Amino acid sequence: MTYEVTRSRVETYFDRTATQVWERLTSDAPVSRIRETVRKGRDEMRARMMARLPTDLRGARVLDAGCGTGLMTAELAARGAEVVAVDISPSLIEIAGRRLPEALAHKVRFVAGDMLSRDLGQFDHVMAMDSLIYYAEDDIRRAIDILALRTARSIVFTVPPRTPLLMAMWQTGKLFPRADRSPVMVPQGTRRLARALSDTGTVSDLGRVSVGFYISHALEVAA
Repeated sequence: MTYEVTRSRVETYFDRTATQVWERLTSDAPVSRIRETVRKGRDEMRARMMARLPTDLRGARVLDAGCGTGLMTAELAARGAEVVAVDISPSLIEIAGRRLPEALAHKVRFVAGDMLSRDLGQFDHVMAMDSLIYYAEDDIRRAIDILALRTARSIVFTVPPRTPLLMAMWQTGKLFPRADRSPVMVPQGTRRLARALSDTGTVSDLGRVSVGFYISHALEVAA
């Protein structure tokens, strides 16, 4: 599928099907054991990504690409960054805006739309946590290339790695595309992807987080 077709499926899923699930998952509300592992894994990955940025981000402009319900957005703003928080789902944007502490509201601009839009402007850093996980390698490379043209320092992003578990889930998802309305993650060979992005900038492997049903791998492309 093309980037545009996948993006449309992702928008439908998060804006119509999974809004309440993600609102609960990204809160302190009780969840199932499986979703608790996803929550813990996402918390660990977010901390790993944030560790790549200065603790003092005053004067920096940061794009939170695929901000969801705004957990990373709030952390970026708390460090002093001017944040553009974009998500394909207007429903998740509404939740993120409602949750953002009032004291940080002046630091954040929320946008419902495509994270690759040129209208979002120029940035010092881009953070894209689990927002490229449904795309093929060519689309990821294209997305990073587009973002790199407007990013002065670094792009930190995650992909699902090619593990036996994720490959099995991917193959199963391909067998039942109509039974499951959620988009199917596309596992990536992280070393191969890193090599493919080497012309875009200096690529650093930030490692993998694997907690129960959450498996994600982080990479950084620096100017």
